[in-house]
Amino acid sequence: MAINIRKATEGDFEFIANLMTKALSPYYGGDHKAHAQRIFSTHTSGGHDNVGHFSLEQTMFIGEVRGSSAGLIHIVGKRQGTFKISPLIIANEYCGKYGVGSALLSFAEKYAQNNQARQIYCTVAKQNHGALQFFLKKGYVIAGKSHSHYKPGITEIMLYKLFVSKAVQIKFDEPNISVTSFNEERHKKQVSEMMIELLPCHFGSVNQDWIEALYKGYRCRNIKDINAKYKLIFVAVDRQDNVLGIIGATPKKGEPIKLMPFVAQTHQGFIALLVDIPHLLKELGRKLYVHLVPSVEEVFALQRFGWSLDCMLPAAYHDKHTTQQWSFNYGDKFMRSIRVKKRFFDLISSGLKTLEVRVGYDSIKSIQIGERICFATSNESQVVKIKDIRIYQSFQEMLAIEDLQRIAPDIKKNKISGLLKKIYPPNREKLGVYVFEIESEKI
Repeated sequence: MAINIRKATEGDFEFIANLMTKALSPYYGGDHKAHAQRIFSTHTSGGHDNVGHFSLEQTMFIGEVRGSSAGLIHIVGKRQGTFKISPLIIANEYCGKYGVGSALLSFAEKYAQNNQARQIYCTVAKQNHGALQFFLKKGYVIAGKSHSHYKPGITEIMLYKLFVSKAVQIKFDEPNISVTSFNEERHKKQVSEMMIELLPCHFGSVNQDWIEALYKGYRCRNIKDINAKYKLIFVAVDRQDNVLGIIGATPKKGEPIKLMPFVAQTHQGFIALLVDIPHLLKELGRKLYVHLVPSVEEVFALQRFGWSLDCMLPAAYHDKHTTQQWSFNYGDKFMRSIRVKKRFFDLISSGLKTLEVRVGYDSIKSIQIGERICFATSNESQVVKIKDIRIYQSFQEMLAIEDLQRIAPDIKKNKISGLLKKIYPPNREKLGVYVFEIESEKI
């Protein structure tokens, strides 16, 4: 059903005030009718906020179903190039029906992007389960929480969504990156050089002796004695086996796993490690934790993929830096993530691409029929269900049997072989070719 979206007008005030009072009272203290009057008056007088010194504009829209008011969204444009949703509310009789909330949110996001916003954000009461899940399913990322923030006993969750430009997305998609176990013969020289180059600026204790101790722990990895502080090492590599990032993992007493080092030359390498490592280490512990001095981009990635900031450690490893501890708890609802390029992500989300081809890394071999997996780009996610798995010895064998239009519906059939060989060199094709029949879950 078509949802009509229009700017709020003078005749909408009673609908807005009643909706805000009813929806906000359980989770927020204060006079909600007075709040409604303030933001509505600002909107109807041209959107200029004389009170909020960071606000450039305030605009309110009404969503209608068959001519009846069904919901509202109020957005605030900020001087710093962001927009805030404050609030988005759907009338009870329309909740979960017709897609009013989705239509209003999509409209607000496009409005913000058309006004060159780099980010849109909001806050939601943790106890407002429906609203919180709605924003999470729409790709919003939890930035943090504050207990008893707007009302005693109510925890407020802060969420945001970054708008990634096409140019940034293309740059992110350019390299084909794999995360694999460290091979001392092939990778040691690159790994050592990267650690010496990148780690000392944030970790003053890192030197050649520290690196040799890491390798010593790695060489006793097969003993699996926690008291010996054995270590596993993983690397993110491109198609030419150039090392882009490194993670060292040390299982600890009580089943946490410390990740040290965790360093990458590129943001793409950082995300590849961040996404793949939880599944690679899942059988060895119940949580992961890492000490970092992260960049803005790295903080976004950590939050987006479910990591939590535990603490801040001033001068812990370097007298000029505050180190942050981040952790990832597996929990009962742990779902593995798989990285996918934006082009294919869009085809998967639309339902046109229903076959995903991978090579047989250990993490790929462990995927099972019926499993739910999160496919992720640099800033979007889509959950899919594995309906079937078929295994082949080579791309040639696979291409002779499978429906190629279900693999890459946007290119000619005779180009698919070249595409796969561009992504996977011969040494990786030899691991085996896995074809996953997938079905996207709709929001």
